[in-house]
Amino acid sequence: MSDLTASLTGIPVGPLGIIALPGCAELARKIDGYLTSWRSERDSESMRTTSYKNYFRDSYLINVEFPRFGTGEGKALIKDSVRGLDLFIVCDMFNYGVTYNMYGMTVPMSPDDHFANLKRAISAAAGKAKRITVIMPMLYEGRQHKRSRRESLDCADALRELCDYMGVDNVITFDAHDARVQNAIPLHGFENVFTTYQMIKAIVKTVPDLKIDRDHMMVISPDEGGMSRCIYYSTVLGLDIGMFYKRRDYSIVVNGRNPIVAHEFLGSNVEGKDVIIVDDMISSGDSMIEVARKLKDLHANRIFICSAFGLFCNGLDVFDTAYETRMIDRVFTTNLIYRTPALLEREWYTEVDLSKYISLIIETLNHDESMSGLLDPQDRIDDLLHRYGYR
Repeated sequence: MSDLTASLTGIPVGPLGIIALPGCAELARKIDGYLTSWRSERDSESMRTTSYKNYFRDSYLINVEFPRFGTGEGKALIKDSVRGLDLFIVCDMFNYGVTYNMYGMTVPMSPDDHFANLKRAISAAAGKAKRITVIMPMLYEGRQHKRSRRESLDCADALRELCDYMGVDNVITFDAHDARVQNAIPLHGFENVFTTYQMIKAIVKTVPDLKIDRDHMMVISPDEGGMSRCIYYSTVLGLDIGMFYKRRDYSIVVNGRNPIVAHEFLGSNVEGKDVIIVDDMISSGDSMIEVARKLKDLHANRIFICSAFGLFCNGLDVFDTAYETRMIDRVFTTNLIYRTPALLEREWYTEVDLSKYISLIIETLNHDESMSGLLDPQDRIDDLLHRYGYR
C-alpha cells in the first residue's frame, strides 16, 4: 500500500465509481487495479459499516457503452447503477486511435467527438451521482484559452458548460497550457497537476550515468511560455536554466498560427552539458527539434526531451532522423493520452506511467482529504534523488 493512501482517515464522500470514456480503457484498468489493491489491504472490521457502503469491491469500473448510428450520431448507455456514487470520469480528448463508422466510412474520433461523449456520459448519469469529477489529462481546447482578436474562447466555454450546466463539481487536468483558464469556473474545483516527479523518476531510472549538478546538466525551456514549469525543474534539481525565445512573423498566419522565424537562446554556457528540454506538449515536433539543433550548435552533450503529452501530429520521422543523427538522445512522454504502437516501439522513446498518481488523486478526493501533499512533490523528489545517490 502507498504511504500516501495508508494515512487516509476521512469517511468517503460516497461509494466510488469510475467511468472510462472510449480510448481510456487501458488507463482506467490500471487505476482500478491500484484502488482495489489498496482497499483490500486496508480492510478492517471498523470499515465495514454503513459509512463505508460498497467500499470494498472487485472493481470500481462502471459498465458504459457508446453505440453509434450509421449517420455518426451516438449516445451513452450506463448499465450499472450510479445512484449516490462519487463518480470519476476519465477521458482522453486526443485519442484518434478510436474510430466509428459514418455512412460506410471509418472515421477517427476528433476532440469534439470525445467531448460529446463526455457530455453524453454525464447526461446518462441523469443527476443520480452524488458528485462528478472529470479527469481530463490534456485539457480540451486548452490552446484556445485566451482571446487576442475576434475569436472563440473554446476552452472556457467547455469548462463553463461542464460545470455550470451539466453538474460537474471538479475538473482534474495535467500540465495545462495555461491554468488561468480556470477563471472561467471560479466556484468549481479545478486542479492543474504537474508530472515533474514522475518525469524525474523516469529519467534517473532510464539513464544511469547522469551527473545532476550545475557543471554537468542544465534545464531548457523551448519558449517563454514554459518558463514557470522549467523553473520548478531547475529548483528541485539544483540546476541552471536557459530559454529559447521564439521570433515569429506576425504578418502572416499559417495553419492558424504565426510561423516561427528563428529561435534565440538566452542563458549560460551549455557546452559539454546534458540538457533537459521541458514542455507541456509535443505537437508536430518541429519546434522541439529546432531547439535541439540549436543546442547542438552550442555544443551541448546529450539532449533529453520531457513532455507530458506527445501528440506527434506530423508522425515520427523527424524524431527518428534526430535520433539517428544524435541530435536527441531520449524522449519522455506520459501515458495520459493515446500513444501509437509505432511510438511505443521506438528506441528513443520512454513512456512515463501516471496511472498510480491518478489513483492516488482519486483515492484522496473520495476520502475528502487535502491534495496538497500530492500536488507538491518536492519531498518525494528529494527522497528519489537521495535514493539514487544524487544528493
